[in-house]
Amino acid sequence: MAYRLLSSLAEAEDAVQEAYARWYALPRSRRDEIVSPGAWLTTVTGRICLDVLGSARARRERYVGAWLPEPLPDSAEWSHGQGADPADQLVLDESVTMAFLVVLESMTPAERVAFVLHDVFRYPFAEIAGVLGRTPAACKQLAASARRRVGDARAPVTAAGQADAVRRVKKAWETKDIAALVDLLDPAAVMTADGGGLVGTVLRPIEGGARIAQYMVAIADKAPGLELLERSVNGAPGLVALRAGVVMTVASFDVTDGRVTRIWAVRNPEKLRPWTREGR
Repeated sequence: MAYRLLSSLAEAEDAVQEAYARWYALPRSRRDEIVSPGAWLTTVTGRICLDVLGSARARRERYVGAWLPEPLPDSAEWSHGQGADPADQLVLDESVTMAFLVVLESMTPAERVAFVLHDVFRYPFAEIAGVLGRTPAACKQLAASARRRVGDARAPVTAAGQADAVRRVKKAWETKDIAALVDLLDPAAVMTADGGGLVGTVLRPIEGGARIAQYMVAIADKAPGLELLERSVNGAPGLVALRAGVVMTVASFDVTDGRVTRIWAVRNPEKLRPWTREGR
């Protein structure tokens, strides 16, 4: 829940730890009075996340370049080396995909909390009201407003369908085949990269399949020895780029009708820490 609210593993872990710290700080008699410790922890965690979201908006306005959610690794893949084939998943969990998290970033903190708790985790508005400090009716309106931001999102594609597209992108990228990349990318595709001002990358989104293909090949030319691995990124088939065994980039994809429409490339090393500690 905390990760979906904050789009950051580190911040989510801190929020949960803070909630547990507050729980254990309560007198034993007070804890015994609480009928549902889980509900209490959810409420407190939600309030902490709401505060973090408020301050995060100001921090992200000062961020260098585009800000993207922190990519989520599959610990089972990294702990077993090669990992399972991303195509083995049946249907993607839309609530953790990069595309969904990017949409969540467009919401106000209150809209995001109301939407995630109700639409994703099915919490009743009466309980959400306790998190937001508003009436159930107001929380219902917030969730409805957030839902309009999501719009008519298409149903999740099968992982096998996305994995096939990502695999073909990987092959074309490795062989520096611009024509093949252009064919795999939607003409209106957009690529967004996040370096956080710590590593070199484009500061603005690249628009157009042809321009993206040229940029990808230019990266390959400038980074000899770059190794591409097919890995699950936020529960969906993606690519991880390594150089000398070090994770340099984690890329997420959105695929429609077999063609890539969006690429989100996270290069900020601070956001890639989970990818270096998952058993590598």
